[in-house]
Amino acid sequence: MAVHVKKNDTVEIIAGDHKGATGRVLRVIPQKNLVVVQGLNIAKKHVRPSRKNPQGGRVNIEQPIHISNVLPVHTKSSRGGRVGYKVTKDGRKKRVFADGTEI
Repeated sequence: MAVHVKKNDTVEIIAGDHKGATGRVLRVIPQKNLVVVQGLNIAKKHVRPSRKNPQGGRVNIEQPIHISNVLPVHTKSSRGGRVGYKVTKDGRKKRVFADGTEI
């Protein structure tokens, strides 16, 4: 599957428990078609006391979401939009929304 989002893109969730929410992409895992979105799909992880975390306890971490459930947010409408690719005159590939505006 083509990766239509990149790190630091603002995306909208289009399916699942967080449908309609927006957030910033922290990490893209293209081998597994997953993205990690800041502040969404949070799970509790129990950690042992360590030097880094001497108290131990429960820590909130963001879990990955399948890449097909997110769309980049369009700047004009503030909604998620489908992405296509356009080759420029100098041979570089650019991501563009369906209406032709660049991301």
